[in-house]
Amino acid sequence: MYTHADDWAMSEEQPPSESVLENTPGQGRTPEAERIEADAPEEFGLVQVWWGDGKGKTTATLGMGMRAAGHGYRVHVLQFMKGGASSVDAVRGEYNAIDALPGISYENLGHYGWHGMADGSDEAQHEAEAQAGLERAREVIDAAAEADLSAPLALEGDPADGVHMLILDEVLYAAERGLISEADVHELLDAKPDGLELVLSGGHEEPTYLAERVDLMTNVRKQKHPIEAGQRARRGTEF
Repeated sequence: MYTHADDWAMSEEQPPSESVLENTPGQGRTPEAERIEADAPEEFGLVQVWWGDGKGKTTATLGMGMRAAGHGYRVHVLQFMKGGASSVDAVRGEYNAIDALPGISYENLGHYGWHGMADGSDEAQHEAEAQAGLERAREVIDAAAEADLSAPLALEGDPADGVHMLILDEVLYAAERGLISEADVHELLDAKPDGLELVLSGGHEEPTYLAERVDLMTNVRKQKHPIEAGQRARRGTEF
């Protein structure tokens, strides 16, 4: 296997000393993937918010969920809704990937389409499903409060048995559209146990009602988007 040591062997310079590499991941060595085994995080418990008019909010949070699952932590993704044009498949790539990865699971409680976008989806159904998503989020958070989050959880276990990270995808969009209330979101934060990492995403408007209640808030801003040039959603990038 080719390693960084080969670079130094071909160079007149000497490799960095151990003291120089002390704070370097892997001590300067190329890391290798390890088998995923159930484990428990040592420093989870923050609340994150990802909002904005740019592409990438769900992508970022799912990537973080995958990273956590790769360390053996139990992750659940709960989608309040997920829109898309007619070019979007019913089954998205992330669903297939999540199904193949131990430690992470997902639910989509909302039907396709965006509330208020005149896309043919049922507006009343959007509200009913957002409320169902809210109730399910409460159930998963309450279950996490009952679980020992300092211990490993079964990688293929039911979310009702507890999770280390809960991603509420598009929950902020549901609140922005008035399908659930800002007070509802506050109640979710109030019910969160100390060891649960809670991740909220969605919405184009800044959720100022959360600014003093969360630990991380990221604004995903759009500078340029191919949709403006007529590019439709593409398999493998948007779905």
